[in-house]
Amino acid sequence: MSVAEEGLQLLRMSWDDYLLLPEKPKAEWVDGEVVVSPPVSYEHGDAVISLAVALRTTLTGLRVVTEVGVWLPRNRLRAPDLMVVQRRPEGRWVTDPPVLVVEVLSPSTRSEDTMRKSGDYLSAGISQYWVVDPDARAIDVFEAVDGAWERVLRLDDAAPSGDVVVGGHGTVPLSLDEVFSV
Repeated sequence: MSVAEEGLQLLRMSWDDYLLLPEKPKAEWVDGEVVVSPPVSYEHGDAVISLAVALRTTLTGLRVVTEVGVWLPRNRLRAPDLMVVQRRPEGRWVTDPPVLVVEVLSPSTRSEDTMRKSGDYLSAGISQYWVVDPDARAIDVFEAVDGAWERVLRLDDAAPSGDVVVGGHGTVPLSLDEVFSV
């Protein structure tokens, strides 16, 4: 069985035991359960770097980080693929709601990223949630509106480029060809 077919591992673990884990593989702590992800694909990693460059280039004055923990309601520590914050956290992890989070889908994390994490991010007061799908060559940008995610932009082969307004912080131009290297 391949790593992608094995999917996520869910392990019961105390907070103290979680803190003893190495930084790799990626592990998130959700209500006393550790969610361990297999290594990402080349396409996933490449999309993360491309988006990080686009975000850092256009959202000057904000901080863009990869796989940093963010404390969320209901005792959850998540590590989005990318996160934009207003300032460096005082401690090890982000505690203030990020400006936006980005999840790049993998076969093993698709349902976790789009179902469980999306609700966690919404309840944390995060304003934007981007879902990047390398397999479908698509990017969906959602904004929190009246307690729900509302899609404000979809990029796919029919509409391969567009602009994302990020609150009062700036506008990020996106192009599928730049995010998904050919």
